[in-house]
Amino acid sequence: MIPRPFRIQSVRKETADTFTLDLKSADDGRPGAFAPGQFNMLYVFGVGEVPISISSDPRDGSTLKHTTRAVGTVTKALERLKKGDTVGIRGPFGSSWPVEEARGRDCVIVAGGIGLAPLRSALYFLLASRESYQKIVLLYGARTPEDILYRPELERWRSQFDLDVRVTVDRAGHEWRGPVGVVPALVRRAGFDPANATAMVCGPEVMLRFTVRELENRGMDHRHIYISMERNMKCAIGFCGHCQFGPTFVCKDGPVFGYDRIAPILGKAEV
Repeated sequence: MIPRPFRIQSVRKETADTFTLDLKSADDGRPGAFAPGQFNMLYVFGVGEVPISISSDPRDGSTLKHTTRAVGTVTKALERLKKGDTVGIRGPFGSSWPVEEARGRDCVIVAGGIGLAPLRSALYFLLASRESYQKIVLLYGARTPEDILYRPELERWRSQFDLDVRVTVDRAGHEWRGPVGVVPALVRRAGFDPANATAMVCGPEVMLRFTVRELENRGMDHRHIYISMERNMKCAIGFCGHCQFGPTFVCKDGPVFGYDRIAPILGKAEV
């Protein structure tokens, strides 16, 4: 419950409304280990705290990176902070992406919008142990070309012969040369073996549902589809009840869930 102080190393704009914080411990301690897909609670003194996924490399024990959109009181306050300012951090919390269980299998990473941020640490992990996996496919969709996250990194990943990266946008002008359309449509043409693949999906809930449907159409089993349900988290320890999702708490039992576990309640009204 007690946040540790972290000092801001940089505040980097990713898009018009999205930014990344680079943080280092201010109490001479190391940030601590985390698993890909987990989140921290970031506290702005005098304002409040907010859950944000960790988007840095799990092998880097010196720096924490958090990417978020400036849409609420706390995230807008975070965006206004400068290098050298201090924030509080509690965590890491929550479940993680099944990167260990996926060894020896194809890995399909599907992200919509800012959903690429919670999957970034999983990609770092997979690429660091590339020989342990078969095909790695990244399917990413954004609203417009200007909303694409981590553009330099995406370009670097696209240049790798052992990583299949496909990017689409909902709307584009004449300068865009890539696909136009929703990200679930990329699943139909992606090269992977549905019988020996693990899918990790993060994005808006409507995108999650349609992506899972496309994975099902390809023949994937629900047991090998994982989704991140980052919604309504407030305390991170299952105390306040804001994130209760049927019989589970997103902050404690998630945010990463096996689809077979929550499929019966995902589509129910008012859940």
